[in-house]
Amino acid sequence: MSQSEVVADNDRPPSTPSERGPSAVAAGSRPLAALAGVLAAASALAVGELVASFAAPSPGPVVAVANRVIDNAPSWFVDFGKTVFGLADKPALVLGTIIISLLLGAGLGIASQRRPAIGVVGLSAFGLLGMVSIGVDAQGSWVAAVVAATAAAGTGIVVLLGLLGTLRGARAVEVGLRPRTASVTASPVNPPVSRRGFLNFAGIVGVTAAVAAAGSREIRSRSSAATARAEVDIATTSSTELQQLVTAANNSTVGSTPGITPIVIPGDDFYLIDTALTTPQIDPANWSMTIRGLVDNELTFSYDQLLDRSRTIAPVTLSCVSNEVGGNLVGNAIWTGVPLSELLDEAGVRPEATQIASRSVDGWSCGFPTEAAYDGRTALVAVGMNDEPLPLRHGFPARLVVSGLYGYVSATKWLKEIELTTIEGFDGYWIPRGWSKLGPVKTQSRIDTPRTGDRFEPGTTVPIAGVAWAPDKGITRVEVSIDDGEWQEATLGESLGPDAWIQWLLPWTAAEGKHVIQVRATDGAGETQTSTPAPPAPNGASGWHRVGIEVA
Repeated sequence: MSQSEVVADNDRPPSTPSERGPSAVAAGSRPLAALAGVLAAASALAVGELVASFAAPSPGPVVAVANRVIDNAPSWFVDFGKTVFGLADKPALVLGTIIISLLLGAGLGIASQRRPAIGVVGLSAFGLLGMVSIGVDAQGSWVAAVVAATAAAGTGIVVLLGLLGTLRGARAVEVGLRPRTASVTASPVNPPVSRRGFLNFAGIVGVTAAVAAAGSREIRSRSSAATARAEVDIATTSSTELQQLVTAANNSTVGSTPGITPIVIPGDDFYLIDTALTTPQIDPANWSMTIRGLVDNELTFSYDQLLDRSRTIAPVTLSCVSNEVGGNLVGNAIWTGVPLSELLDEAGVRPEATQIASRSVDGWSCGFPTEAAYDGRTALVAVGMNDEPLPLRHGFPARLVVSGLYGYVSATKWLKEIELTTIEGFDGYWIPRGWSKLGPVKTQSRIDTPRTGDRFEPGTTVPIAGVAWAPDKGITRVEVSIDDGEWQEATLGESLGPDAWIQWLLPWTAAEGKHVIQVRATDGAGETQTSTPAPPAPNGASGWHRVGIEVA
């Protein structure tokens, strides 16, 4: 051994860790390595979302991956999400996707301390998953998928290697190690800085990722859909007769009862159930709806063409099949649109076409019997809600509204396509997931006031009031029973027609004690709703709504 070699060798601390290099002290820096991985994953997601936002309505990687989960999840997983999170199940899924990504990033950070290639491969796999998820999405494009995924993966890799390199330099300084070479060239992957330098670098990365994420949300919020909707004049308003009925209902003794649900629900308050993780942003200038399948002539309609023909105005109550007895996943609105039968007649429906299937721009689908478009019920391709263009979240620019059918078989929002097919030839989104093929709305009634737990003084006149619905059949009678006593007929409010719900009222003089109030309705076909309780799955809940109160 030469003298220079001896000097060089003696110039290093003789400890064992130094002989193994910086990797020997990796255990003590695992939390920081995990932080590096988390920031790398966060940066990748943020940049992917930012780049994808410029290609809107193409989704970003987070929503695209979550969409694939929704599309491929087994029924038990969907039911679990609804049970645990309720109406927050979609935000929970998006948040869960982000959290899992960050946890995987933390694992990659730790694993990459000694083998940086693991991080490169892992983040590249993340990018590939995001690319495929965006590419196959109904609103995605492969160009946007490749660009966004490449930017995301590249950002993640650079951030991870940069932070780990800084961390290795910081650890080497802490234990008194020196590089074997006489000089070290600082670089993003090997800067000779302190732990404080690592944390400063991490802070910059975190702030930058947050700015990128905020930027993507801001870009998407400035959608052409919102601008276009604001400029739409649906050119029709509710008929004078209908307006008078709504006014009369609101001002009547029944309709003005404190606590009762309004006869018409404003769009902002109307229940919202769909599988879309984000509201599709559709510029009507670039939108069209096609009728195809078992028809004589395939037809395509632009938004302007539907607007010009939208002269039918009808109040229709819609209900979600997931609505529990007494639940609020039901609402009544005034819809404006074109009769579905009118459009189908122009296309020429073939005799063998027994099912009308429809698809949304986001890939959701459903189907119902063709006869439902011709049996006299209200069935519209709707462009308006409560004398305004459809709200974005309720299906702008066009959706289906079919009276008497649960939404999961009929109420396609952001309508893209109607296909005439056979009952056997098509299953909508929810059918393979265990829900019934047919979805007629069950006759139901609900007590809005009083509510369970309310207390009253003896002798008080308590207004027992609520709504009842049996779309396409109407309600002829509502009855109330107190403590399983005799059924008393309630006073019905103004009727907007058989497709809409009706308000009802029964004043009751409160007697001391605890009481259970229950309600039942009879529809236009003479059938009284069943008392037999049933859960929403697979074809809608049943039973009588009950509330418990105390008079003392």
